[in-house]
Amino acid sequence: MRCAIVPPYLLLRIARVNDPALQPAAEAARRALVHDEPFRSQRTEAGPGGGPSIVEHRVLPPNRTVSDAENTETLPGRVARSEGDPAGEDVTVNEAYEGLGLTHELFGQVFSRASIDDANMGMDATVHYGDAYDNAFWNGERMVFGDGDGQVFSRFTSALSVIGHELAHGVIQHTANLTYSSQSGALNESIADVFGALVEQHALEQDADAASWLIGEGIFTSQVEGRALRSMAEPGTAYDDDVLGRDPQPAHMDDYINTKDDNGGVHLNSGIPNRAFYLVATTLGGYAWDQAGRIWYDALTGDLPADADFARFAQATTDAAAARFGEGSAERAAVADAWLSVGVTR
Repeated sequence: MRCAIVPPYLLLRIARVNDPALQPAAEAARRALVHDEPFRSQRTEAGPGGGPSIVEHRVLPPNRTVSDAENTETLPGRVARSEGDPAGEDVTVNEAYEGLGLTHELFGQVFSRASIDDANMGMDATVHYGDAYDNAFWNGERMVFGDGDGQVFSRFTSALSVIGHELAHGVIQHTANLTYSSQSGALNESIADVFGALVEQHALEQDADAASWLIGEGIFTSQVEGRALRSMAEPGTAYDDDVLGRDPQPAHMDDYINTKDDNGGVHLNSGIPNRAFYLVATTLGGYAWDQAGRIWYDALTGDLPADADFARFAQATTDAAAARFGEGSAERAAVADAWLSVGVTR
């Protein structure tokens, strides 16, 4: 399983740029597309994991290791910082280390989850991967961060939502293990966005109204007309740039994109369930992880099938809200209403 934060359609836009001043970015995007292509063709197959962990439930402190690939594509790279080591001079190493810890904190403190696999696995990351590599990904075992091309993308460790998103792919891998294709793949991406946003909000102690609901805020350089890769509050509005084009994410089933690209539009159509979660969180108010987050986590770790579509997940979250908060609760009503608002019927 390998899930990357930057979708292929965005890299393709950059790769086709003819402006001589942007050729370093175009060349970096072409390299990223070639690098990622073998993995895109494999993602529809189920990987390791699946089903909730059956272990003695004890959440231990994180066990982090951040390695440095030194701009090669060799993993894991040279160990740059281990658990308990003080911060060094490399800001990328420090950001990765802190992001691993803050993700562990959300899942441990809020959901009583013992690391990514619920069995206290170590949390590993590699930074400075590749030559100006324009992406970050979860490879089934560790987080891997590129440095970006410096024209369109800056370092990928700079956004906590990116770190939380990619580690959440590991949680998904070890629970429902949603098939990375079409609607189940879009759910895989959306749930990773949900927990990526919650990691950031939890770290900043932000309630639902104060949160930005942006995924990847800060990874674009100042040359880009855009706020982030995605907006959960307003899918389709994250960027509008001469080079990148306009954010193509739909926010409603009326605009669902049927395509064979991007594993059936997994980074595109994830905007629909993203919007549903945002509506639940802001309707209920307060900290999003307290109610909406618990509902989504309960649905993910329940009996959700790997090939679940939007309707199946809508039912799972509605049932989870009823089980946790009551059949006649405001939480259940908020979940049911949110899915109807984005055109998903159970």
